[in-house]
Amino acid sequence: MTPEQRHICMSHVKSKNTKPEMIVRQFLFAHGFRYRIHVTNLPGKPDIVLRKYKTVIFVNGCFWHGHDHCNIYSFPKSNVEFWKQKIERNKERDLRERIQLRIMGWHVIQLWECQLKPQKRINTLRGLEQTLNHIFLINKGCEIKHYEEYQMKNDIAAEPSLKYGMKDFKEDITKI
Repeated sequence: MTPEQRHICMSHVKSKNTKPEMIVRQFLFAHGFRYRIHVTNLPGKPDIVLRKYKTVIFVNGCFWHGHDHCNIYSFPKSNVEFWKQKIERNKERDLRERIQLRIMGWHVIQLWECQLKPQKRINTLRGLEQTLNHIFLINKGCEIKHYEEYQMKNDIAAEPSLKYGMKDFKEDITKI
């Protein structure tokens, strides 16, 4: 591919209303979450803003935002040095914007294109919903208690088993 062809191809890639972004937006709306999109007065112009939750969501493309350890993210064969610098600048900008948002008191959630592929989509979206519910409780000042596994080992949910030949407790009650 010539540099001119590569330029034309890359310049036609959408940055708003992408398929991964639409998947997240449809899920959120279907589950009762209301949001604004592409809010320009916040650093980074977040893809999705949930003001009630003081949360922003970025739905990042693995290539454009340099998702490490991802099979979608690989450099084009031509002009490699340019693309390395470009993506590194994108990663640095993303980090600066996330820090600014956190300083402003926003929760920042970053989703990756590869997390929304069909084989991972359900778990990713359920995790997102759980995270938003957790944030809502934290923002309301609720104390969050986590169930401890060791309780399950120590608690007995049923009556202890009887030794062979012993009368059942219920039989003893009927005689009273």
